[in-house]
Amino acid sequence: MIGLSQKVLVTSAWPYISVTPHLGNLVGSVLSADVTARYYRLNGADTVMVSGSDTHGTPIEVEALKQGITPKELTDRNHAKVSELFRCWDISFNNYTTTESSVHKEFVQKTLLEIQQNGYIFSQDTEMLYCEHDHRFLPDRFVEGKCPYCGCEKARGDQCDSCGKLLEPTLLVEPYCTLCKTQPVTKTTRHWYIDLSKLSEPLSQYIKNNNQLPINVKNFSLNWIKEGLKPRAVTRDVEWGIPAPFKGAEGKTIYVWIDAVLGYVSATIEYFKHTKQPEKWHEFWFNKDALTLYFVGKDNILFHTIILPALLLASGQNYNLPWNVSATEFLQFRGQKASKSQRIGIWIDEALEMFPVDYWRFFLIATRPESKDTNFTWTAFTEKINADLNDTFGNFIHRTLSFINSKFDGTIHTPTKLDIDDQTVLDGIKQKTTQAAKEIENGYLQSAANTIIAISRIGNQYLNTKEPWNLMKTDKEKAATIFYVAVQIVKAISVVSEPFMPTTAQQLWQTLNLPGTVEQSNWTDALVPLEPGHKILKPQPLFHKIETDEAKLDEQLTQVREKLAPK
Repeated sequence: MIGLSQKVLVTSAWPYISVTPHLGNLVGSVLSADVTARYYRLNGADTVMVSGSDTHGTPIEVEALKQGITPKELTDRNHAKVSELFRCWDISFNNYTTTESSVHKEFVQKTLLEIQQNGYIFSQDTEMLYCEHDHRFLPDRFVEGKCPYCGCEKARGDQCDSCGKLLEPTLLVEPYCTLCKTQPVTKTTRHWYIDLSKLSEPLSQYIKNNNQLPINVKNFSLNWIKEGLKPRAVTRDVEWGIPAPFKGAEGKTIYVWIDAVLGYVSATIEYFKHTKQPEKWHEFWFNKDALTLYFVGKDNILFHTIILPALLLASGQNYNLPWNVSATEFLQFRGQKASKSQRIGIWIDEALEMFPVDYWRFFLIATRPESKDTNFTWTAFTEKINADLNDTFGNFIHRTLSFINSKFDGTIHTPTKLDIDDQTVLDGIKQKTTQAAKEIENGYLQSAANTIIAISRIGNQYLNTKEPWNLMKTDKEKAATIFYVAVQIVKAISVVSEPFMPTTAQQLWQTLNLPGTVEQSNWTDALVPLEPGHKILKPQPLFHKIETDEAKLDEQLTQVREKLAPK
């Protein structure tokens, strides 16, 4: 059981800030993390949720060059935009920072020097691709080509999105510069590397002994180690990034993925500096009873089970290693990968222009791609909203509260003796509440979201069976008892739905005329009954049915895109 003394650090992968995230980016990391953090807070755990904008690396520099502005201008603008969008999505970050933070830069440089002093970082001359047209080395996303492993035509210099293999630019077949499309030559340059091979055994033991890691994450990571860990560059020949702290590394910057994964620690440090508790971050990173939870897409598994643990181990500081890495599969759009240039997918700013935030939050979590890639279609979206949120969840709540308001003056009446059906329903709600908690703790967020709907379905079935509206003529006391039971289900829903639909949960909490906010309540409050004599307020519908015609929804999305397009 989670207690007040439990420390829980929840993190989400740092989004590349060259573009606005799409729905797949959101559900795979930030939204899943938010649901989990909200749940642990409701359980009374000392919970901190951190992440930030990944402002460094070649994607930023490439995009800034295309736009004719500096990387800092691009990242400052996009960070402000995405931060505001996350606020609109009700993402409850304690600290959403950036890799340009001074706290982050200092921490990365300090940690890399510790790793070097411990003998895990070395330097050597190496052959790198160089564009003679643009007079620059071509690390990472400055170069593309054919993947040497799977043959994908558009593998990047750091990774192939098709097969998931980590790459070096010189491994690409038929490489070309992404800026001018010319074929590069090779030149010698000096770089600094972390020797992952020295860390193979402790990494293997960490993964094997971590029973919390999902089996897909564990097997994928162990297979990667089995293939043989090789030294990985920690420096790059790019201008935009954290200056490398090593002697002789002037002009080099830190490889973006080394930089970004260390941000989980620095963001925690920064948060507690802001709250005037500068030493408290240790309780989350060194206390061995603390839980550290990471939410990422499947293409980022290795950076969180291999690269980050390797850096933490090599530092010699005895940091907590990831307790769990929850990795989603991909959310596709009509069977295709999201692409803004080809108008495939929905971006998080577009989504909010079309429907209220809780429609999206619920749908994305209730269809979260946990075991296989899922496919977004308007049909799937509208069916889930109309059937689950409107017809089941919203319908049960509205008819319960409306009846109490109109027939009992908004007052919960003293129940007569509960019969076996009444007690069975209340016991079922208790069981479902416990089930949802276990599902969230085990990372089965999709199941948990659908369990919340199951609670309202029990309520609907109960009312349909008991028909209290008919009893009003012959046995008003029994009808009052039925609605006493029904309103306890509504009270439970108001609490357990908060991690998934915080705006809706708060509206319901206020309608129930409960003190404070639902965020300030506790998960166990779901089963604390509303007392006889308690008065509720007049309810308003929580949801409305939405358009089901796909062509009209596509047209609406097109209009939204035109509205949001830069003028």
